[in-house]
Amino acid sequence: MAVNMDELVRIVDLSQSLPLNQIIYEGLRTAIITGVIPMGERINEKQYAEYLNVSRTPVREALRRIQDEGIVEYIPNFGIVVTTFSEEDVLEIYQIRTVLDILAATNSMKLMTPDDFKEMEDLLDRTDEAQAKGNVRQVIEMSKEFNTMVYQFARMPRLETIQNRLRDYLIRFRDISLTADDRRARALQEHRMIYRCLCNGEVEQMEMIIREHLGLSRDFILLEMRNDAKKNR
Repeated sequence: MAVNMDELVRIVDLSQSLPLNQIIYEGLRTAIITGVIPMGERINEKQYAEYLNVSRTPVREALRRIQDEGIVEYIPNFGIVVTTFSEEDVLEIYQIRTVLDILAATNSMKLMTPDDFKEMEDLLDRTDEAQAKGNVRQVIEMSKEFNTMVYQFARMPRLETIQNRLRDYLIRFRDISLTADDRRARALQEHRMIYRCLCNGEVEQMEMIIREHLGLSRDFILLEMRNDAKKNR
C-alpha cells in the first residue's frame, strides 16, 4: 500500500475538540491534498476505519463530501479512488481559468460599488490576520472566498456557472498550492495587488498580475506532481 498510514493517523488528529465527522473529513482531505494518500490510490473504507479506530460511518460521510469536491471519484466495481490528473489536464484547466478570471475581474472593475470594494478589502484584511496567526485552513477558505467574490461582483451569472463547473477540478490544485508557506504568502500579496488594480481601474496591469498569479500556481502544481511521481516509482 502506497499510503503512510502512521502519517495518516497523525493528520487525522482525533484529540481535537471537534465533531468526529469534521475531524475525519478534514484529516482525510488534508492527507489527499498533501499527497499522503496519492493520486490513483483506492481508499478502502473498512480498512481506513479500522486503522483510525473509528466506525465506518464517519469515514463514509467524509468520502462522500470529498467526492462532491471532485478530489476523489467512485469507480463502479472498484470503489473510491483519489482522482488522477495528468500534466496536460493541469495545463488545460489553468489556461481556461486564466481567461475566465480575467473576464470576471475586468467586468467587476466596471461594476463594483464602494460597498463592494469595502467588503473585498475587509476580506483581505481578515485573510492577512489569519495568515499572521498561522491558520492555514482559514487562509485557504478566505482565498477561495476572494475568488468567488470577484465572480459575484462581475454580475455575470452564466460565467459563474461555467466557473463553478470548473471549480471541482481546481479545488485540489488550489489547496495544494496554498498549503505551501511561501506560495501562500505570495498568493495573498497577489490578491492584494489585484484588489488595488480593481480600485484604480488598471486593466492591463491587472491582467498581467492574474496571468502571473495563475502561472505560478500552475507551475507549483506541476512541480508537486512530478515530485509525487518520483516518490511513487
